[in-house]
Amino acid sequence: MITFDRVNKVFGFEGREVHAVKDVSLTIHQGEIFGIVGFSGAGKSTLLRLVNQLERPTSGKVIVNGLEISSISQQELRKLRRRIGMIFQSFNLFNSRTVYGNVAYPLKLAKKSKKEVDDRVKELLRFVGLEDKAGQYPEQLSGGQKQRVGIARALATSPEILICDEATSALDPETTEEILHLLKKVNEEYNITILLITHEMNVVRRICDRMAVMEKGQVIEQGSVYEIFTNPKSKTAKNFVSSLLNDKLSPKLLERIRRDHSGRIYRVIFTRDNSSEPILSLVAQKYQIVFSILYGSIHEFQDRLFGNLIVEFRGSDVEVDRVVEELKTMVEVREVTEHES
Repeated sequence: MITFDRVNKVFGFEGREVHAVKDVSLTIHQGEIFGIVGFSGAGKSTLLRLVNQLERPTSGKVIVNGLEISSISQQELRKLRRRIGMIFQSFNLFNSRTVYGNVAYPLKLAKKSKKEVDDRVKELLRFVGLEDKAGQYPEQLSGGQKQRVGIARALATSPEILICDEATSALDPETTEEILHLLKKVNEEYNITILLITHEMNVVRRICDRMAVMEKGQVIEQGSVYEIFTNPKSKTAKNFVSSLLNDKLSPKLLERIRRDHSGRIYRVIFTRDNSSEPILSLVAQKYQIVFSILYGSIHEFQDRLFGNLIVEFRGSDVEVDRVVEELKTMVEVREVTEHES
């Protein structure tokens, strides 16, 4: 549905060129939720603005629904933009209009009849759970309610694509969870493709099917959410994942573990195929060694489990070696060193 084909975007700034987007190639499939993650300045927002031609690529192609959008007419572009909804971090509501008026606004621009406007606005306010707020103004709403209005407004013209630009960054954790649940509902019930940018890995983990990691304008990693969370390749992706999973051992924590535990220490990584099996217990019993889980956790990603544990094995070196070799046939095992931590 959306394809970026070797896309570049270069801005002129104080007599020099700034490459905001560098040779990006991505495909977002119809009906999926695709997350783009990166630190501030990575080029995420610029990339999204290329989808509806708020920015034009310096080179490369952006193809939406089979149309190479830099070559279409202004009339075709206006039609395309009506099929693309946008949700913003700062809500971007009209403070002088009621909730009803904000949702109705794009419908009136599209010259819908009064009845069509009324029916659609009421339908969408029911969908986002704000039918009782129709007559209120944005200043009377909480942040979560404002974002629900923003979602309803973005859905007004029945778009095929929904672009979310840091849609939950201004919200508290509980409200973020509610908005993510609503976006998932939008995707499932309306079959709308959602392209979402964020610097919050928990957002990606909760609702995205696939993701890309951006750094300095480039896509440095892409794949399914599960693949990247369980086996990140780039340093940036590893930092994002570790910040969420809290699985990185600090030097101080490692020093304490070494002081309090005399056995050999390993990182054991379980994936969806083996996370529900008592592998550690079975192998430890087989070779008559003792193990202790010192640190780590089990996480769920899109209904699949992933565990990352720090484990101490106590026993003879020969038996521990046998345990490690057998575990390696079922899970990822690596000895914890100062460098690995």
